[in-house]
Amino acid sequence: MDGRASAPAAGTVLNALACGKGSAFAIDAETTATVELDASGSFDAEIADAPDADTTLIERCVELGVAEYADEVADISGGRVRTESEIPMAAGLKSSSAAANATVLATLSALGVADEVPREAACRLGVRAARDAGVTVTGAFDDASASMLGGVTVTDNRSDELLAREPVEWDVAVWTPPEQAYSADADAERCQRIAPVAEVVADLALDGRYGDAMTVNGFAFAAALGFSADPMLEALPDVQGVSLSGTGPSFVAVGERAAVEQVREHWSKRDGTTWLTTTQNDGTRTR
Repeated sequence: MDGRASAPAAGTVLNALACGKGSAFAIDAETTATVELDASGSFDAEIADAPDADTTLIERCVELGVAEYADEVADISGGRVRTESEIPMAAGLKSSSAAANATVLATLSALGVADEVPREAACRLGVRAARDAGVTVTGAFDDASASMLGGVTVTDNRSDELLAREPVEWDVAVWTPPEQAYSADADAERCQRIAPVAEVVADLALDGRYGDAMTVNGFAFAAALGFSADPMLEALPDVQGVSLSGTGPSFVAVGERAAVEQVREHWSKRDGTTWLTTTQNDGTRTR
């Protein structure tokens, strides 16, 4: 019983660490998961090009998918999952959410129920696995929903409620410095001090002013998490929005192609990797 699925990365509009509400948008870079289910009695995982990486999250995704949706008469007690990714790990681009979504949907595909399970339910299964694995502070329903559904989403991560979702057509510039920053290690208490600002950002996002929302978010969280705001100043005022993505260290800028190309020129002078992409509105899909 085999399944295969791909899930996109995402950039941040609002980091949910401050007030529990979050917003993110899917971008065109993917993680692909291949799942093989069997009766071996154990679940094993492998992350391509990262043999020493922690695989607890993706193993848990398969376990939960089988426990929730396997036919009671089917002899399924184990399996194997392998992920391959274009998304840098621990860079603020939702690599964990993409891996979880791809693994969950690949598991559902292997079980033959991928078309029967609502995408929001599949997303919540991955969020549950992320909480079980301890890789997220907020539960990351904002990041996971953007990756699973595509487009931009606004959520309340305290209740895993989807507040808004719509497709967006943006060009995107991404700068990822050489260092890594794990979201589970972020100073949540320091971030909660900017909760009043985050509530303003949530209101902007719910009003459809995503670019303004992400820019305010970026300045607030760069200060809270100790990142320089210089990359944002290099992007303004030409782009529609620019922000620190997640808990960093990546920055993302969105807008018209010419504007984000100019941002890439500025950011390419910095250490790390700079690239251009677009938003993705299809979300996670089987392959």
